[in-house]
Amino acid sequence: MSDLGWLLSRAVQPISVLDILLVTALFYLILMLFRGTRAESLLRGLTLLAITLWLVGLFLPITAFNWLMRLVFPALVFALPVIFQPEIRRGLERLGRTGVLIPGLGRNNHAEMARVFDELGRASVLLSERKRGALIVMERETGLQDYIDTGVDLDADISAALLLTIFYPDTPLHDGAVMIRNWRLAAAGCLLPLSDSLMSDEHLGTRHRAGLGISEGTDALAIVVSEETGIISLAHNGHLTRNLNGEQLQRRLTALYTQRPVLNRWWRR
Repeated sequence: MSDLGWLLSRAVQPISVLDILLVTALFYLILMLFRGTRAESLLRGLTLLAITLWLVGLFLPITAFNWLMRLVFPALVFALPVIFQPEIRRGLERLGRTGVLIPGLGRNNHAEMARVFDELGRASVLLSERKRGALIVMERETGLQDYIDTGVDLDADISAALLLTIFYPDTPLHDGAVMIRNWRLAAAGCLLPLSDSLMSDEHLGTRHRAGLGISEGTDALAIVVSEETGIISLAHNGHLTRNLNGEQLQRRLTALYTQRPVLNRWWRR
């Protein structure tokens, strides 16, 4: 025991603790820069791939593979800043404006979730009755900051009255999408990618293509209200469920939002 204590006293020095803390802070800063963007999923995938390849090379005597990895990984280190340049710039700008990297709280507030889904259900029914087109997108695991940045920042409480005001005809924000993050209305008037899928129904226009497009590239949920027919639809995972009423919409939102993959929930903690 005395030898072990001597080794620990020699190995654990104040400068070593500081070194570990600085490296930890650096990795935390990098993760927070990418948080809330599409690059977050890509970074997780690259990290898992790198760990897998390292373990394969460590435990298997495959000389050619290890040689190839030794050549490829240094090049990736220089390529990553180029690949993630927009996300790095945006993260540094956000840090400069706010000085805060701690993510928002309340993602799993079930009471707030129920309230928000109730407001979304009531707003969708009222928009449907008045034949007002609307597109409402809810962020889940995949960050949507890239799309939020295309609209007007609001950071407002979600209410049916506010949504009806935003989607009132001829208002500046009524043509874009409303983005919801952490049970808050993050932005309005946002631009979304359009789906390349063929629309079988002639009544499905640009809003429906945008709702499908965001659901194909991310795990977001998109509520679409048709301006022509008033039909309420929900886009998820590249599929469009139509002819929903307010109660059906709330049930589907609750079921889809609470059925997150366990691995994704663990990874984000």
